[in-house]
Amino acid sequence: MALVQQGERVAVVARCLGVDRSSVYRWRAAAEGPAGLAARPHPHRPPALSDAQLRRLERLLAQGARAHGWPNHLWTAARVGELIDRTFGVRYHHDHVGRFLRRRLGWTPQKPRRRAHERDEAAIRRWQAEEFPRIARGARARSAHLVFLDESGFLLTPTIRRTWAPRGETPALDSWDRRDRISAISSITVSPRSRQLNLYFDLLWDNENVRGDDIVDYLRHLRAHLGGPLTVLWDGSPVHRSKAVQAYLAAHPEIVAERLPAYAPELNPDELVWAWAKYGRLGNLAAANTGWLRDYIITELTYVKEHPALLASFIENTELDVKL
Repeated sequence: MALVQQGERVAVVARCLGVDRSSVYRWRAAAEGPAGLAARPHPHRPPALSDAQLRRLERLLAQGARAHGWPNHLWTAARVGELIDRTFGVRYHHDHVGRFLRRRLGWTPQKPRRRAHERDEAAIRRWQAEEFPRIARGARARSAHLVFLDESGFLLTPTIRRTWAPRGETPALDSWDRRDRISAISSITVSPRSRQLNLYFDLLWDNENVRGDDIVDYLRHLRAHLGGPLTVLWDGSPVHRSKAVQAYLAAHPEIVAERLPAYAPELNPDELVWAWAKYGRLGNLAAANTGWLRDYIITELTYVKEHPALLASFIENTELDVKL
């Protein structure tokens, strides 16, 4: 409209905008009217649920799905739709339920974490509140590096993750259906003074399981590289309790081993190194052979090693205060 008012021809303005001249004439008439070109709100149906009903729905959802007759406490769009129908007599298509949860409740679809029935929640909380502060203070008094250590494995068979594709056209991922694997050991370390973070890792030969001797070799190289006392935190895996590992620890009292609570992998930030690599960076990787897979693993773990902020995010996720 500014161009038209400055004397530009309607035909030129229409051609520049890619519209018909009648549209420009209509806009000019609207601009000269009392309302001008101000946007007018689009009329729409009022929400089927009032604000009071929405607050009640939030309270019901907070109780979990099990409280309303389902076998677990997780909510799906179909379950939420059925609850709304059952409680308020309002029917939503399950596709609309997803949009409803996003827009009106701020919910998002999330993949739940598995949690073992064997967990002792009270013992885990006590370890977080009492045991870990004791371990961290003891390590600092000894000028020892904190070492969060764990083992994992990478299969030649790819870890399948969701991807984008046209509706109704599920993509196929061609890969080997073999159980070839590469076992790995890694650890996130925290220096005693500067609290600097680092990652160290070792990959075993193809199709080998981690044994006690492998843990001993890893600790020996880690100790030589860091050049000081170590406080190692790991789970209760049999390989950590093997005779070879216990004999090595007995011969090296400067290495103190502390056990993480049982069935609480979320307390070990090194677990997130594996999750980040396996399910993030290497998801859907159909490697041609284990040599190719090994190269990719080294590349991704080296990337983590070179990004301390990423390591810091893994530690922050555990909610452990390593600066005690």
